[in-house]
Amino acid sequence: MSSLVTTELVDALVGYAREAGRAVLEIYEREDFGVTTKADESPLTEADLASHRILMAGLRSVSEELPILSEESEMPPYDERRQWSAYFLIDPLDGTKEFINRNGEFTVNIALIEAGVAVMGVVHVPVTGVTYIGFTGSDSRSARVIDGDDNAVPISTRSQSPSSLGVVGSRRHGSEALSAMVNRLQDEFADVEFLSMGSSLKLCLVAEGKADFYPRVAPTCEWDTAAAQAVVEAAGGCVVDDALNVLRYNQKDDILNPHFFVFGDTDADWINRIERIRC
Repeated sequence: MSSLVTTELVDALVGYAREAGRAVLEIYEREDFGVTTKADESPLTEADLASHRILMAGLRSVSEELPILSEESEMPPYDERRQWSAYFLIDPLDGTKEFINRNGEFTVNIALIEAGVAVMGVVHVPVTGVTYIGFTGSDSRSARVIDGDDNAVPISTRSQSPSSLGVVGSRRHGSEALSAMVNRLQDEFADVEFLSMGSSLKLCLVAEGKADFYPRVAPTCEWDTAAAQAVVEAAGGCVVDDALNVLRYNQKDDILNPHFFVFGDTDADWINRIERIRC
């Protein structure tokens, strides 16, 4: 396990994510979310900003040294960011469009990145009170889910069935390419079940063994995926980029992810399967 990851840090991050989730829910119950539009034309609500403020204050209280990169903060130049050996990467409200549409599929995401690797992640679901936690290291890993009553249960990815496949995909993005991949998978599996879902919950479904595969063939940013990737990898799965290498962070000037693929059973031949279905 990374020397930066301690029980105290994990507990603190869960606490901050829950606090931010409560603030998000308070605004979720209002008629007016205070929706505005950012420069990239994505929506911004009062809930995004309230969660951002809580997470920034909490993370600064646990470490004055580690930088924090939030979706709602100013982006430092890469010449500065490339010097970071470790930092917190947060999405105060992942799934803002789902929040606005009131479908409950949004999360609060906190990741710890070390040498480009998401070594710890906390993904909190405000509507259900569920929190996913995962951390990995050179000789240990742990993934669990905590319900709203503080009951913690270990989670792990599931073994791949030779006849059936659970695929999870974006509710809003990449539908044409995604449909083509699902059609190709139907040539290999007798039963392919497809589930649409918003936010980083898609990765969490793979992590807890409720889905086998999540292909992402539409744009995302690094704060969208880092926390949930840590959960997936701690649960025994893998997240690879479009070159089929493990997805990494803070490796370039922009923070856009390449297309990526999430799979649960690393003993199955997913690398060759991905090559076949994306042709």
